[in-house]
Amino acid sequence: MAQPMEVREVILGVDTHLDTHVGVAIDGVGRVLGTLIAPVGRPGYQQLLHWCRSFGECTRAGVEGTGTYGAGLARVLRDAGIEVLEVNRPDRSRRRRRGKSDPTDAENAARAVLSGDAKAIPKQQSGVVEAMRAITVARRSAVKAKTQAINQLRALLVTAPDAVRSELLKSKPERCVQACLQAEALGTTALLKTLTCTLHILARRWTALTAELRELDSMLERLAKQAARRVLDRFGVGPYTAATLLVVAGDNPERLRSEAALAALCGASPLPASSGKTQRHRLNRGGSREANNALWTIAMVRMRSDARTRAYVARRSAEGLSTKEIQRCLKRYVVRELYPLILADLRDAVTTS
Repeated sequence: MAQPMEVREVILGVDTHLDTHVGVAIDGVGRVLGTLIAPVGRPGYQQLLHWCRSFGECTRAGVEGTGTYGAGLARVLRDAGIEVLEVNRPDRSRRRRRGKSDPTDAENAARAVLSGDAKAIPKQQSGVVEAMRAITVARRSAVKAKTQAINQLRALLVTAPDAVRSELLKSKPERCVQACLQAEALGTTALLKTLTCTLHILARRWTALTAELRELDSMLERLAKQAARRVLDRFGVGPYTAATLLVVAGDNPERLRSEAALAALCGASPLPASSGKTQRHRLNRGGSREANNALWTIAMVRMRSDARTRAYVARRSAEGLSTKEIQRCLKRYVVRELYPLILADLRDAVTTS
């Protein structure tokens, strides 16, 4: 009786770029089966998928940059039933030994999946959390530009002639901008004519960015109430901080295996740094800095206004901890408190979407 032919396992590794993706297929024992360069776009993604499956059964793929250049490919592979894993670039020591090329990076991605080093599940980027991420990206740039505009306006007024400075420079940004908008010709010299035009431009820019931020905040608040109602109920959590924490978690809650994983994503987890007789931990400097700042904001609000947190700060201060050390502890506790709420909100968002 003829034995059924055994299906060979194939693992795909992809090094992603703006215009092309380089794929390398290996088998279950690490032998390279082939290399393919495919264009970016759905036809290229399908070409890469069919090419990989021509060698055998492909159930796993390691993709670099699933949040940027590899986002479209990751969606196509996931829809095809392939487990997609996020692959970080190889460490520098390995690159020095083996060199650097796109096929080498793709092969390293496949081998990282085969060895089990690649374990991170990429974000799906397909739900309400991705919508909040788009708003937060635009909001951060608007806040930065608005701050830059008022700083430039004040800098011009500080060095302006005394009559102009005394008339237009105000302590509050709103009053200063309004005074610059209402100012007519400041003089007949080239300096004063140019200064008048420049102040009008910067004031209009600040006003436009203020309206833009108001619109973005309104959209973000509406989405946060829809997808983060449990997180919003906690003391010190606002729409922006709630959205930032959900964005770092992603649309797929299965990415977060534990509250320690969320703390690591937020850069709020202690890392062992012991050696010999010295036993100590250091602060994790990785993770999302935006999420870390959101935790800091929540901790600061609670340190000022929450009775339970103020009692905790007093007790730890009496034990000799500094303010920064207490803030680090509070950020870790905030993650522990919000982790089950974030999971519950994400599951509800997936169900309703």
